[in-house]
Amino acid sequence: MSDRPTIQIISPALADANDGNWQTARRWSDFLARDYQVHVSREWDGTGADAMIALHARRSATSIAAFAATGGPVAVVLTGTDLYRDIRTDASAQRSLELASRLVVLQERGIDELPARLHPRTEVIYQSARSLAPGRPRQRSFDLLLVGHLRDEKDPLTALRALVHLPADRQPFGGLRLIHIGGDKDPSTAAVFRQAAGGDDRVQMLGALPHASTRQWIRRARLLLLPSKMEGGANVLIEAVTAGVPVLASRIAGSVGMLGADYDGYFALGDDAGLAALIRRCRLEPAFLDHLRVQCTRRAPLFEPRRERAAVRRLAHNLVLRRAAETAPHAANPPEQHR
Repeated sequence: MSDRPTIQIISPALADANDGNWQTARRWSDFLARDYQVHVSREWDGTGADAMIALHARRSATSIAAFAATGGPVAVVLTGTDLYRDIRTDASAQRSLELASRLVVLQERGIDELPARLHPRTEVIYQSARSLAPGRPRQRSFDLLLVGHLRDEKDPLTALRALVHLPADRQPFGGLRLIHIGGDKDPSTAAVFRQAAGGDDRVQMLGALPHASTRQWIRRARLLLLPSKMEGGANVLIEAVTAGVPVLASRIAGSVGMLGADYDGYFALGDDAGLAALIRRCRLEPAFLDHLRVQCTRRAPLFEPRRERAAVRRLAHNLVLRRAAETAPHAANPPEQHR
C-alpha cells in the first residue's frame, strides 16, 4: 500500500470531452504522479484524499462543498466562464470561492476579477505545452486555424463573418482557407456556423480530432484565430505560441493576460471587419506577420512545461502541508507555506 499522499482532481470534462479542462486535468495529473496518488474524476465520490484540486468553481461546486465539509484543503482553478460570468451571478460558484484554501487563475489578468480580500490566497499558474518546431505551411493556401468546440463563448461566427470582407482570390500565398477543428458543444451555435460555412467553399470543417493531430494542424497554420468572448487561459493559444504560430485574438482580459497588453494582433470583440483587416495585413505584409511571431516568441517562456510543473507541485505540496498541520494532534501553528 502506497504511503504517498492522495490528490483528488475534479474536472467537469474527462477524456471523452477532449477540451481545455480535460487537457489541464491530464497534464496536472502527470505532473503530480511521481509524488502523489492522483485520481481524476468528474465528481468526488467520498473516497479519502489528502487534498482536492477542482477545475471550475460552478460545475465542480458540489464536490468542492462536500470535500471542504470534511476539513480537507481545496484549490479551485478558475476557468473563463468562472471568472467572466459565473462568479458574478451564481451562488454556488461564489460559495466555491469562499470554501477554497487556494484559488488559481491561469493568466495575469485573472486576479483582477476577484475581490481584493481573496487576492492573498490567489496565485497565477500559466498552463504549458511542449514546444514544437514550426511546420511548413501549405503553399497553395493561406491557412487560418480556428480550434475549439462550437459554442457561443468561443464566438466562432466572428471568424466566418471576417471571411466575407476578404476576396476569394488566389494571391498572395494562395487563397484563404479557414479550417475549423472541434465538435458541436452548443447545438444552436453549431447549426448557425455550419449553415454559414456551407456557403463558403474556403471553409473546411474537420470535426473533433485527437490532441496530437490538432497540434500538427496548428504548427502548419499561418495564423491561429481566437475570437472568444471569454477565456480563462486558452490552451490552444499556448499551443500556437509554442509552435511559432502567431495568434489573432479578440481583446479580452483572458487573452491580454496571456499575450500582453502591447501585443499587436488584437481586434475588438465581435469586430469581424477588424479581424479581416488583420488577416489582410498578415497576408500582404510578411514583415507584420513576422513581427507578431516575434511578439509571441517573447511570451513563450511563460508557457514552458517545467515552469507549470513546478507551480503545480508547489500547490499540491502546500495543500498537503495544510492538511497535515490541521490533523496533527496538539498542533499549535501550521508550518509556513512554501512560496
